[in-house]
Amino acid sequence: MFLKKLRKQGWLEVLTNTQLWCSVPELTEFYARYLVTEGTVTSDVNGLKVEFDAQKLREILGVPAIGFHIYVRDDKSLLGKARLLELAQKLSQQPGLKTPQTVKKKDMAPRH
Repeated sequence: MFLKKLRKQGWLEVLTNTQLWCSVPELTEFYARYLVTEGTVTSDVNGLKVEFDAQKLREILGVPAIGFHIYVRDDKSLLGKARLLELAQKLSQQPGLKTPQTVKKKDMAPRH
């Protein structure tokens, strides 16, 4: 089902194309410095400023951009309080959590 959804959204080719070159150190630098402001992603890699929004990313990757704004929005209230609490409990591995909260990657423990 997951692969069918990726194919329908146009992302399957991007994620499974082993011919695409990717520099792990540069990708790490990108993520260490990225910032999302009003739907625009900015970062700095090797001294070069990288900036794109959903439309530009769609053009670069050749994939649909529908729904991208949901992933980069700061206000997650669209999901509803119950779903936010469920996600926070699962990601923080704190089933007793009573209110939704931000869970940072550094606070998450491996499942194994």
